[in-house]
Amino acid sequence: MKIGLVGFAGSGKTTVFNSMTGLDAPVGFGGETRLGAARVPDERIDRLSAIFSPKKTTYAEMSFADIPGEHGAEKKGLSPRGLQQIRDQEALCLVLRDFPNPALDSDPDPSGDLEAFHAECVLADLDIIERRLERARKEQAPAPEIAAFEKMKATLEEERPLRSLSRDELDRAALAGYGFLTDKPLLIAVNRQEERAAEDLPPELTNRIAALDAAGISLSASVESEIAELSPEDQREFLEDMGLSDPALSRFIRTAYGLVDLISFFTVGDDEVRAWTIRRGTTARKAAGKIHSDLERGFIRAEVIPYDTFIEHGTEQAVKEAGLLQVEGKDYVVSDADLVSVRFNV
Repeated sequence: MKIGLVGFAGSGKTTVFNSMTGLDAPVGFGGETRLGAARVPDERIDRLSAIFSPKKTTYAEMSFADIPGEHGAEKKGLSPRGLQQIRDQEALCLVLRDFPNPALDSDPDPSGDLEAFHAECVLADLDIIERRLERARKEQAPAPEIAAFEKMKATLEEERPLRSLSRDELDRAALAGYGFLTDKPLLIAVNRQEERAAEDLPPELTNRIAALDAAGISLSASVESEIAELSPEDQREFLEDMGLSDPALSRFIRTAYGLVDLISFFTVGDDEVRAWTIRRGTTARKAAGKIHSDLERGFIRAEVIPYDTFIEHGTEQAVKEAGLLQVEGKDYVVSDADLVSVRFNV
């Protein structure tokens, strides 16, 4: 999964990027988009690795892109170049400043910044849709295409994001190339002072985030940078002192997975225990293609063990002896945490 971090000047966006990826990108630097990745924490992989003692354990990864923001003390707008860069992301994380910044004259206003970002994205999408709709009418495009663009135009004119339209309301099959900003999954990260890191978001902001069909978390990027440098034992003690249950990275990834409807399935053995990320609803044959294209092309069957079943019985052989090994065809829908072994022939 590739998620783009966006935010206005002074929001702490790059500090969030560094805390998530473990990198040390310079704060306030413009230039090109910076890329990083973070391992997806998963206690199930930890447990499977302890059981199999493989030569290699591979966790799922989330890719982060630190999108250059706008510069200048009170710059609020997003340039055309900035808008284009965020169109290339699978999902977006908007970092909102909720802490005093000596470099800025204004007080923090996370709700106002959210509205400013939403308005810019609505206008950018509306501009594309109006131009495409005008051309489609002149060219007498198919009626369903015109209807889809009219539906999107009406939605944006109501200041609603396109992500608020269900699959039944809008067929997105032919729309991927447009990169509509308001159709991308959106996570709001409210960046706070250390002493407020564990506070819940205020109800008015929570309600607005929900109205935008987005999700929200609270964090303190400066605190997370400290946490990332600690050992697991010291992390737990630090988090308890702060009143936090998990590092922001764990909460961030859980929330992002839910937004994009992602799950993980596992392949296990003496050589490697590995997590693979797929969208919920993916069939066994398509999931096999995540491992290798040959497995999808020559797919015969998938041997599946649900994670809880495996843990209960302890070994693959015990699962087989209990008659609980599932032999599935290409149309089987893979579930979260399935242990999958693919039989194929090419």
